Amino acid sequence: MDLQLARSNMIEQQVRPWDVLDQRVLDVLAEVPREAFLEPQHKGVAYSDFQLPIGHGQHMLKPTIDGRLLQALLLRLTDNVLEIGTGSGYLTACLARLSAHVESIEIVPELASSAKARLLDMGVTNVSLLEQDASDVWDAKDGYDAIAFSGAIPAIPDYYRNKMNVGGRLFAMVGEPSKPTMEAVLVTRVRDDEWSKESLFEASVDPLVNFDSISPNFVF
Repeated sequence: MDLQLARSNMIEQQVRPWDVLDQRVLDVLAEVPREAFLEPQHKGVAYSDFQLPIGHGQHMLKPTIDGRLLQALLLRLTDNVLEIGTGSGYLTACLARLSAHVESIEIVPELASSAKARLLDMGVTNVSLLEQDASDVWDAKDGYDAIAFSGAIPAIPDYYRNKMNVGGRLFAMVGEPSKPTMEAVLVTRVRDDEWSKESLFEASVDPLVNFDSISPNFVF
C-alpha cells in the first residue's frame, strides 16, 4: 500500500473538507506518519477516518478531530503545551512540531512506555512524558499556553483552566459516554479571572480514564 498517497488523500479528502485550513497544521499532518504509532495489524488503515485501537480499550482519534484540535489551539513555536492523554503518541508528535515543548500525561503505563519509545525513534526531543492520573489535582506547573484533552471529559476541571496563561487556549471534548456525541469546546483565558468558551463541533471519542469522578464543584 502506498502510505504516502494515503496520507495525502487523508488530508485532501477528510481533513481539509472538515474545515481544517491552517497550512501549518496540514503540513504537520503530512509530515508525521500515523502508521508509526499503530500496531502492525493496523498500519494499512492508518489514514482511514476511523478511531483505530491502540490497546487497553483506547483508540487513536480520527484524523479530522486531530486536525480540528491542532487548528483550534493556534499554536506558536514559543508555546508550552500540556496534553492530557498521550495515548499512542501521535497527537503528541504533532503538538511538538507546532510548539516549543509538550508535557504529556498518560495514566496507562504500557501506553506511556510505547509512546515514549515511538517519539524517541522519530527524534522528537521536546516532549516530557509523565505517568500520572490527570483527573486529580497534581503538581502541574502554572503558565501553559495551550492545554489539549485527547479524550472526552464530563466537564472541564477548574484546576486546568487556572493553569493557563492569560491568552492561553484549552481544547476539550465535553460530554457523557452514555450520549451519542460530545461537544468540542475551546476555552480561552481572557483575564486572570475571566474565561471565554466557544463551541466548535460535535463528535464521539473515548472518555479519559477516571475523569467521570470529577466533582461538580471542580468544573468550569
